[in-house]
Amino acid sequence: METQSTYNYKVVRQFAIMTVVWGIVGMLVGVIIAAQLVWPDLNFGPWFHFGRLRPLHTNAVIFAFGGCGLFATSYYVVQRTCNVRLISDKLAAFTFWGWQLVIVLAAITLPLGLTTSKEYAELEWPIKLLIAVIWIVYAIVFFGTIAIRKVKHIYVANWFYGAFILAVALLHIVNSAFVPVSLWKSYSAYSGAVDAMVQWWYGHNAVGFFLTAAFLGMMYYFIPKQAGRPVYSYRLSVVHFWALIFTYMWAGPHHLHYTSLPDWTQSVGMVFSLVLLAPSWGGMINGIMTLSGAWHKLRTDPVLKFLVVSLSFYGMSTFEGPMMSIKTVNALSHYTDWTIGHVHSGALGWVGFITIGSMYYLIPRLFGRESMFSLKLVEAHFWLATVGVVLYIAALWISGVTQGLMWRALNPDGTLTYAFVEAVKATYPYHFVRLLGGFLYLLGMFLMAYNTFRTVTAGRAVDAKIPAITAHAH
Repeated sequence: METQSTYNYKVVRQFAIMTVVWGIVGMLVGVIIAAQLVWPDLNFGPWFHFGRLRPLHTNAVIFAFGGCGLFATSYYVVQRTCNVRLISDKLAAFTFWGWQLVIVLAAITLPLGLTTSKEYAELEWPIKLLIAVIWIVYAIVFFGTIAIRKVKHIYVANWFYGAFILAVALLHIVNSAFVPVSLWKSYSAYSGAVDAMVQWWYGHNAVGFFLTAAFLGMMYYFIPKQAGRPVYSYRLSVVHFWALIFTYMWAGPHHLHYTSLPDWTQSVGMVFSLVLLAPSWGGMINGIMTLSGAWHKLRTDPVLKFLVVSLSFYGMSTFEGPMMSIKTVNALSHYTDWTIGHVHSGALGWVGFITIGSMYYLIPRLFGRESMFSLKLVEAHFWLATVGVVLYIAALWISGVTQGLMWRALNPDGTLTYAFVEAVKATYPYHFVRLLGGFLYLLGMFLMAYNTFRTVTAGRAVDAKIPAITAHAH
């Protein structure tokens, strides 16, 4: 049968194109809500104010942009490293159309205020059920493909993708336990502090598995490919994998310092967060050292720039996270813009850059081209995005520390030195800089969309042939 002699690139192409599309949508909403904080008059009606649009922004960037990027790359990598076509074209197609449906439903329900109000898990119960079904099918396609592999060895990128698929299924299903009261309203099966604990076990591991482990799967495939060098240390990659996935699960309580969560639970979260620094930096060093002997390529290869600079941001945000989990630091940082700056150094710098770099690697290959339509545009995108991220996180660091210091400042008689509105006024200019940074990042995404459009229209959809393995390797 002809189809079995080629890889299934169709589903990879669909997800890759939608990664670019949803990237623009999600980041555009981000820029709009950043503008709403600078110019409050931009909060329109019940549907388009900050409170309704913010969950739309987080869901669109994480699950639409990030999610489509992960589907695209995991389907590509698992086929290429196992030397087989995806186990089922129909099931793979179901994950694509199902995931797009989830995204559209989110875009409709969130502005309408249909929400569970749980961070990163706002979607109401019918959509949650749909996500669970799609995710189980995704697992069948991914692990089924590994089961029929022609290569004995399972490449490390697939370990990371596999852990992400299993962990996200577990997290989503447990945290989403609900009691429905109507078609679009449900209540959590947990109560009070338990609900908060389960939510942040989910929330931090969404960061740990969706936004870290999975994108490390990208890192372990696309950096060696683009650099033309093998992974620096295969042993380190395996140690990195097990240390990371064991430790991450326990770090969630650091989101709940100084709350009604038991003190010992907060301390457990803090300790595991600090331990997390080691595997995170092990992975970053492994990625960066992969460039040994290929550093000169950074001068001329803008795609490699995206991939390598993503690692710098990964290293930076995985240093900052454990530091912010220390209770004394958290007393200053909690509830401030510093947290938002931290999240975006990870989201824009690490997740955004590694995804963009991986798409720039993939898209030409999926459409039979040597490279993107314009490498100059890729270079321009890189600098716009880099300047955008740096402006964004620096502004919010300063804003956050300012807020923290002003909120805790006391007069000699024990009264608060500043009224809340004075802290708002002091942070106003930084919110404008944040808007500027976000706008530059969005501008880069528009360049990417144009570049992608020109690459796709100049090329044609191709499916690579599966290489025949002549002898059994022992």
